[in-house]
Amino acid sequence: MHENGSYSGGTGSGRPTFGPVVMGVSRETPGPLTISGSGGLYQAHGASVDSLRFGFAPTDVPGPRAMADSGGGAAVEPTTAMPVYQGSGGPNIIISAAGNRGRSSDMDGVRQSRDAEDPPLAQEAKRAIQILNPSGEIQMPRPPQMRVFCVSNQKGGVGKTTSVVNIAVALALHGNRVLVIDLDPQGNASTGLDVPHHAAVPDVYDCLVADTPISDVVQKVQGIPNLWCVPATIDLAGAEIELVSMVARESRLARALEQHDGEYDYIFIDCPPSLGLLTVNALVAAKEVMIPIQCEYYALEGVQQLTNNIQLVKNHLNPALEVTTVLLTMYDRRTRLADAVEQDVRAHFGDRVLTAVIPRNVRVSEAPSYGQSVMTYDPGSRGATSYFEAALEIAMRGAQVGAS
Repeated sequence: MHENGSYSGGTGSGRPTFGPVVMGVSRETPGPLTISGSGGLYQAHGASVDSLRFGFAPTDVPGPRAMADSGGGAAVEPTTAMPVYQGSGGPNIIISAAGNRGRSSDMDGVRQSRDAEDPPLAQEAKRAIQILNPSGEIQMPRPPQMRVFCVSNQKGGVGKTTSVVNIAVALALHGNRVLVIDLDPQGNASTGLDVPHHAAVPDVYDCLVADTPISDVVQKVQGIPNLWCVPATIDLAGAEIELVSMVARESRLARALEQHDGEYDYIFIDCPPSLGLLTVNALVAAKEVMIPIQCEYYALEGVQQLTNNIQLVKNHLNPALEVTTVLLTMYDRRTRLADAVEQDVRAHFGDRVLTAVIPRNVRVSEAPSYGQSVMTYDPGSRGATSYFEAALEIAMRGAQVGAS
């Protein structure tokens, strides 16, 4: 080793051989450079080996058991050398794979709880089997008599059609006979159930305007047992104008249902986002009203007007009509607004609000593009699980009302 830092020697074999190179500067002996290779330790100006330190003695570096508890317990991950420091928060804090923060002595319980749980994929698979119910063993209670729901909210985009489709599928997959009547000219419920609804298909328009029996227009939903649908086509858009001049225009749908001899446990009528004659027909034909409410401020504005119209229909056309179910949809737990809307709705409607809340979930939005409900598209998703819980709660309430 020359004073200028160059190296011209070897290890005795006439050929220099280097391993990992470490360059160190001693704080006690300024200036000299030290090179450590596979041939040994080379130093300049006679600096001692002991002086080659990086500010702390080798004994200051703890071994793999440095993270062990003070009581002499086993080492805690990670097991590589890591000094225990004392800062404002005390000894260093471990973060588990699940995101739990705690001292090393607290991690054993975290690991035991994680070991007891199934992996996320296994949990999702269990939920999917429960929702799809391929064996038919899981049964939701059936009501003692047919329940007819009008699913209405004049505010658009609050999840009326999505809720009708998914709750109907959930009930049908678990032993209930369900009929969906698509009363929205857009025909989205028919699309979500993969039922043909092009211009030449007999639909609910024919039942309202031409007195066609429902049995002539109802279609079986493919792939879902116990589920039927009365589709809607674009012809329904002109039904409100044509109904104006007809006798008993508000009860055309109710009369068609009375003449239908089908046996169902549930009938869900998907209403358009308006308070016109189509919605009035649904309110007259139904016995119960389900109101989906989006967890945002605009969705609250029209609820009072809707409840006023429901009261008018009850007073003059359908005394048996009651608002029995309120479903909170598109809940975003990251926002305070969603919590505030939920509190306001529960304070106003009380126990008529379902405990189950439908979160924002992209799988719910993707499913209709494949002609499916989220229950069959991704049965393990949060959206499918939430709609399953809502359907189960509706079924349990119906059974309790019948028992009482």
